[in-house]
Amino acid sequence: MRKVLFLLLIIGVFQNIHSQQVEDSSISFDLNTIAQLHQENSYITFPLDVGNLADLWFEGNVSPIFTIRNNKKSRLLTVLTPQVVFRMYQESSFPVRTPSYIPQLKVYYVTGNKQGNHNISLFARLAHHSNGQENDFYNKDGSINTHSGNFSTNFLELGLIDTHFWSRTRNAQYFKSSLEIHPKAWMEDELVGQYSRVRWHNQFGVNNLGWDLKPIKNRLASISLKIKTTWMFDNFNGFTTFDIKRLNFAATVFYHPSFLEDVGFFAKFYHGFDYYNIYFNERIDVLRFGLMIETLKF
Repeated sequence: MRKVLFLLLIIGVFQNIHSQQVEDSSISFDLNTIAQLHQENSYITFPLDVGNLADLWFEGNVSPIFTIRNNKKSRLLTVLTPQVVFRMYQESSFPVRTPSYIPQLKVYYVTGNKQGNHNISLFARLAHHSNGQENDFYNKDGSINTHSGNFSTNFLELGLIDTHFWSRTRNAQYFKSSLEIHPKAWMEDELVGQYSRVRWHNQFGVNNLGWDLKPIKNRLASISLKIKTTWMFDNFNGFTTFDIKRLNFAATVFYHPSFLEDVGFFAKFYHGFDYYNIYFNERIDVLRFGLMIETLKF
């Protein structure tokens, strides 16, 4: 419990620091920028993972953002994302097993001054998460069939985003908090009792927004940071109320050098339950490196 409170305290300190900075009202950004800030980055990892994750050639995440309607006069923005996460294993024939398919619809609503340099936005996400398999969930020995077992769940996420934009550094700083709910009727029966259905997410991030506003010869390297915690509330796996195993933690640093156009380098540390569909019950601690795209928009 102390570790959880310490992590939340760090996020709170960051939020308090940036709220005390002096703002420049002459610079503004819209809902489309906010949606891109909170899009899952597309990336591909190098085969250099440090930790207890299975040996991979790479993990890839393809997460484009399709803007359904982008009217600057509107306070509402809807985006569609057909996200796919896949892993290629260092095994015979280099298999790509049970990719995660996560199509999702997001709606953002900005309160107050919708084009100001500080605003609070509300958002909702409706998503499906499956692995495209149809075989039995369990093997004959009672273990989870991670090779071809059926995994499927649907969920709703509701939350708010507090965003600041600093004109001098052209950075966006934000704090996001949300609740993710998986109703029993929306998931496979085998997942009930061992897959968390109620998750509280908190995220702090700093992103550079000025990259595309300057000619190539005038661009400088930029660094972005994202810290995310997830606490799982409901009764699953017999965990006690304050069991530290309920906590997932991730920290990502993205470096965009001046000599690269669309991609940069990232390092990410992740601790907690595996997010890769039917591998959900495996705990991993891994430090990984790779290439990342900040925005992939259509």
